[in-house]
Amino acid sequence: MTARRTLFGVELDALTMDETVERCVTAARNGHTLEIGVVNAAKLVNMRRDPSLAEAVQGCDLVLADGQAVVWASRLLRAPLPERVAGIDLFVRLLREAEKQGLSVYFLGARREVLTRMLHRVARKFPALAVAGSRDGYFGDDEQPAVADAIARSGAQLLFLGMTSPKKEIFTAGYGRRSGARVIHGVGGSFDILAGVTRRAPERWQRLGLEWLYRLLQEPRRLGRRYLTTNAVFVGMTLRELFRRRPLTSTAGRGI
Repeated sequence: MTARRTLFGVELDALTMDETVERCVTAARNGHTLEIGVVNAAKLVNMRRDPSLAEAVQGCDLVLADGQAVVWASRLLRAPLPERVAGIDLFVRLLREAEKQGLSVYFLGARREVLTRMLHRVARKFPALAVAGSRDGYFGDDEQPAVADAIARSGAQLLFLGMTSPKKEIFTAGYGRRSGARVIHGVGGSFDILAGVTRRAPERWQRLGLEWLYRLLQEPRRLGRRYLTTNAVFVGMTLRELFRRRPLTSTAGRGI
């Protein structure tokens, strides 16, 4: 059994990247379903505001710390997670393992032109990868059953969802098992990065936990208010939890 840590009322799996990849590959090869949820500071804040998102994330088989701030908070609050398991890094690792072990994949999400660019780049980087199918992420809620059935017919063993929250979490909760895929991983904006549409923060920024700032500098109008607000709320959540967990110093017997 995987060790779990409770952070802000959410149970997270204390796994390293290598351990996570191993769990995913084993599930795909053995025919077990593994739904993956990832959380960063912003998502933990939004889960408090959106019960459906919280329910979808916590219903996943694995819940991983995608953000460095979450790892730091876990250590500060004495519920330490071993390391950050970034969704995009897990995505690329699983593509590499799928190519090596002959596991088929399905890509669902992004705009059609972005998806096409990503598929070309993935084909160059992983030429032996078995791509069972792909579809853009622009479909209505009433189309979700048909989309899941199409994925099931493709026979894909790994499903990657390049969609925003909470759409990818809701799809995973409602139709992950119906899709027939053994590993379902919501990778958010990773399709855009692999397609070369957006740039990922340099490794130094990532180590410092400033990947959000790098994205903010690229899209200040779209992301400014969202990031600044959620980051401030997350800091407040962490401080409140820290003070709540601190034992009160007893004054008994001090003659006060």
